[in-house]
Amino acid sequence: MDPERILPSFPAPSFRGNQREALADIRDAFAAGNDAVLVRAPTGSGKSLLARAVAGAARTPEEADPAQATGAYYTTPQVSQLDDVAADELLDDLNVIRGKSNYTCILPDETTTPVDRAPCARESGYDCSIQHRCPYYADRAVASNRAVAAMTLAYFMQTAGSEVFGKRDVVVIDEAHGLAEWAEMYATVDLRPSTVPVWDDVGVPDLASADDPLDRTARFAETLADVCERAASDLTASAELTPAEAARRDRLQDLRSDLAWFVSDYRDPTSATTWVVDQPDGAGTPITIKPLDPGRYLQHTVWDRGDTFALLSATILDKAAFCRGVGLDPANVALVDVPHTFPLDNRPLYDVTQGKMTYERRDETLPDVARLLVRLMARHPAEKGLVHCHSYAIQERVADRLADFGVDARVRSHDRENRDRALEAWTASDDPDVFLSVKMEEALDLRGDLARWQVLCKAPYLNTGDSRVARRLDDGQWAWYYRVALRTVIQAAGRVVRAPDDHGATYLADSSLLDLFDRARSDMPDWFADAVDRMDRPDLPDFDPAAALAGVDGSPNASRGSAGRSASRGASGGRRASGGAGGTPRGGADGSGTPDPAGDDDADDHPLSDVWGE
Repeated sequence: MDPERILPSFPAPSFRGNQREALADIRDAFAAGNDAVLVRAPTGSGKSLLARAVAGAARTPEEADPAQATGAYYTTPQVSQLDDVAADELLDDLNVIRGKSNYTCILPDETTTPVDRAPCARESGYDCSIQHRCPYYADRAVASNRAVAAMTLAYFMQTAGSEVFGKRDVVVIDEAHGLAEWAEMYATVDLRPSTVPVWDDVGVPDLASADDPLDRTARFAETLADVCERAASDLTASAELTPAEAARRDRLQDLRSDLAWFVSDYRDPTSATTWVVDQPDGAGTPITIKPLDPGRYLQHTVWDRGDTFALLSATILDKAAFCRGVGLDPANVALVDVPHTFPLDNRPLYDVTQGKMTYERRDETLPDVARLLVRLMARHPAEKGLVHCHSYAIQERVADRLADFGVDARVRSHDRENRDRALEAWTASDDPDVFLSVKMEEALDLRGDLARWQVLCKAPYLNTGDSRVARRLDDGQWAWYYRVALRTVIQAAGRVVRAPDDHGATYLADSSLLDLFDRARSDMPDWFADAVDRMDRPDLPDFDPAAALAGVDGSPNASRGSAGRSASRGASGGRRASGGAGGTPRGGADGSGTPDPAGDDDADDHPLSDVWGE
């Protein structure tokens, strides 16, 4: 790359905030010989524009020797971020390519068929006469031949080893703070009836009874991979497959590849990856194989894909820890800090803590949190608000409490299936509704009147029942545990304040958040520490459901739009939760350093699963 081209490649007509200074620092860091530059840029600093400027410094074909890589990749883990890039006129030369499942076939009678299930994927030797017009292959051809190809991190990793998307000179990863977690999740092998088409054809062992559960898992994985290969071969031998058969074939091939990767890495004495395995219910039941510190996996899927790297995020909190987690040598990595330009008065934090929201204390605290929400609704009668519920179990119980108080006319929610539709309907509405969200601390732009206030119901500690988390805590990695939770809080705080002239309040309802701030203070960016230092306890209106509905056409005794609101109640569906949260509990820490081994949801979701996409 040519670092001197970074500033001239900035795509906007003028710089704002600290963009010019940030790009000059990035230029100097690359000019000093660093292989990678971490750019810690807060919300609203225009990271996508900075990313485009860095990509513009990539070597061109005219400058390259035959063996040298040219061009750049722009990639982000978050689907919504890629959507924003695709819609930004300033970034129209970032050629976006998505996975096949995001495109539909254009053949007659196939116009509702995803490209990955089209005749070209189902029929052996199929020669599509209009492939040049196929939206997927057209986008792929453009992206592969232009200076900057843009894609999700999932697609980027999936194309490792591809002849179409080979090595490039510059790789820019936006929202890179969760790169290690993304890699862990992507490399996880989940074995259960719904993910293993040949589940009934193999005998699933009882790992707990094995002398070495991990080695027993590797031997089972080898057997299962062989069964998958035979079953996939039977399907590929057919001249024509149905869409369901094509899906089965693809799943078998992907599973075999995943199993082979695990076995290869596990048996490689030079690999630094630590593998853990979960099978909580014994013989014949699901098995989850998970990697820790998957540096080798990232080497193949990310680091081998470029010569130089720029990694951007507001929350790369500790350079050395980040580099360890992703397999980079800190000696070859520079950190560029971009100062915050948002006035403190526009992004206040408020202490409205009601007690601890750990699983053991939740029954006594959650009713007070629900009453707090009614008081906040009265404080913001004409403004939309977002509630970060942390889990669907908490969301359901809060929704039921608010219904008991008679304020559900102003409350919206979502479940796992309708989250995008419910979010879109809420943001499109002019009503001052309160949205009860789960896992929306990232990749959500609520600028202006889309939301003026938000509440964090619970400190977002990782699930200590997850074997990866438990293993790290057994190794004493408490600083990592608190740092990940702090990172999520900082990301959440940026949802409602998106520009220097924007404003929004963030209310902290769980007293464990205050303990988190104390424990992770050394990892806080200065601009966030300033907000924590200024945090105070506001004067709130008395509890009055009628006042909470003052800005809407409703009263505590009558819900408006009942049909639409019932559909938006998410997992609750109008059900009443009894006592504590249902299902297998998940949780975080109790503030004393003792992890809460319990949690909230039946599903063993990864903390970032709702923003990961193809």
